Amino acid sequence: MMMALSESQIPPDAQHYLVCGTEDCEKNCQFYCNDCHQPMCEQCRDEHQKNKKTKNHEVVHYKQRKQPLPLEKCKIHPTRNIELLCEECQIPICSKCTGTKEHRGHAFTDLELVFDEKCSHCHIEINKIQSYFEPTSQDLKKEIAGDVTEIKKIMEGIKTSMKTEAESVKKMVETITSDKIKQVNKIEQSLLESLNGQNQKIDDYINYLNDLIQTFYGYLSPSNMEQLTFALKSENLVIRPIPETSKPVPPVFTAGQCSKEDVAKLLGRITVPNTKPENRKLKPMETAYTQLKPTGKQRKQDREKSDVKQTLSLSSSVTKVRKYTVPGVNDVYHISLGKSGRLWVSDRYGNLVQTDLQGNQLQKIQTIGNRDEGYHTVTQDGDLIYTDKCNKVINRITPGNTITEFIKTGDWKPLSIHSSHINGDLLVGMRKDREGKVTRYNKTGTEIQNIQRDNKGQALYSDPHYITENINGDVCVSDCGIAVVVVDKSGQHRFSYTDQGSGFYPYGICTDVLSHILVCNGFSEKVHLLDKDGQFLSLLLTSQQGVHIPCSVCVDNENNLWVGHFTNTVSVYKYLQ
Repeated sequence: MMMALSESQIPPDAQHYLVCGTEDCEKNCQFYCNDCHQPMCEQCRDEHQKNKKTKNHEVVHYKQRKQPLPLEKCKIHPTRNIELLCEECQIPICSKCTGTKEHRGHAFTDLELVFDEKCSHCHIEINKIQSYFEPTSQDLKKEIAGDVTEIKKIMEGIKTSMKTEAESVKKMVETITSDKIKQVNKIEQSLLESLNGQNQKIDDYINYLNDLIQTFYGYLSPSNMEQLTFALKSENLVIRPIPETSKPVPPVFTAGQCSKEDVAKLLGRITVPNTKPENRKLKPMETAYTQLKPTGKQRKQDREKSDVKQTLSLSSSVTKVRKYTVPGVNDVYHISLGKSGRLWVSDRYGNLVQTDLQGNQLQKIQTIGNRDEGYHTVTQDGDLIYTDKCNKVINRITPGNTITEFIKTGDWKPLSIHSSHINGDLLVGMRKDREGKVTRYNKTGTEIQNIQRDNKGQALYSDPHYITENINGDVCVSDCGIAVVVVDKSGQHRFSYTDQGSGFYPYGICTDVLSHILVCNGFSEKVHLLDKDGQFLSLLLTSQQGVHIPCSVCVDNENNLWVGHFTNTVSVYKYLQ
């Protein structure tokens, strides 16, 4: 379901169809007269500049136009429009106000010039925010997220070390305790042996006493009086004394004097350095996007790209460069351009084929599921990344053809994927139940951003089946059967494009070096061309250019447009000059 845009979300210069403002002319607008405040096509511009009345007018490219002064009535003279600025009073006035005593002798400036200057300043500040402050803030968020991961890793290491140290001390205590118990056992054995000896002495003495009693009873017999008389005189009747015994002296256990602090010392200590945290370094605005010092070759390539961008413009006509059939697929639902003049093509049956630029098959992979999505992309390193919505994972294929499970997406089904040409991030369109979202991962597969709702809490996506990124950082999504939804790098909703006509069914989507957005209409034989703010510029391709139900689009390094059809054919067009 389409969400209504708030005024703050619609770019100030966005409109559905940009046409020439000349009466009865419906051609695409490319220029603008700052004096007449009128958009015009190339032909009308030439006629405008030949006209004697308007030949001195300032005619510029549409994007360089001056903002027209909003019409506002003077509060003092309601029939007049405000058109001047009193430089002394710094208030806007009408021409009639110049003659009043409040402004007599004051200097005045054309309010349109002031307004244009202020608008230009606002655009400059907006550009600063979008090109430096917001991206730099996002980079800081990434850096902080990296620090969070690093701190967790360090703290986990400390915890592991502490547990290892504690285990070592525990084993040491167990060893010492075992030795001391052995010592106690020896002492116990010695004491018990001594007591057992004493006990045996007493047993022997008791036996002696019993024998002595029997002897005395014998003497008491009347028939043996002589023997009794003799015995009483004998020393044999003297009773031996009781043997000496001694009490054992048991050992005494003295508890250790180890305190909790002593144990803590044994286990090491944790200290936080008394160092003032170092402020994070911000890149200078001039080098905000410079990640690495470029090589001479890279600088040359950057200069060439910059030169191309400055000289390129939309061609007045679209030319077909070539067309070929892709073996191994039934249709061409998505195209991913790789390095060395190779590309990956997929159809709705999960056939994923790599070909050269002549259409010769190099390799083929069978993926899972019905695939009418942009489910694969080639990274800056040349790896193929593709989604598996059935198993809810993202796989990576390295140049050595090794397939590895790269990212698990939990409960969400990954549908579409795009590898950023700006920083190598992965943008993934996902779906769960009836709601969609876009998740950003860094090169290592760490989740760093989720884009799901606008600032009013409403869902942005339903079925994000194709996804790409513009050179300004905007994330552009074809939401199946609904609209092209564009958010900025921070995830704020910028606009949604629906063609406001019947039968618009967005499919394959891409962007070019001029920030144009190109999108296939899956229910017609058309490819729409938009500017970065969602303004419709033209129907770039129609059936007249041989397009048959376009499903996928991409732009190569030579600024050629590749179009995949509902058949197993690919057409290549030149549309920039």
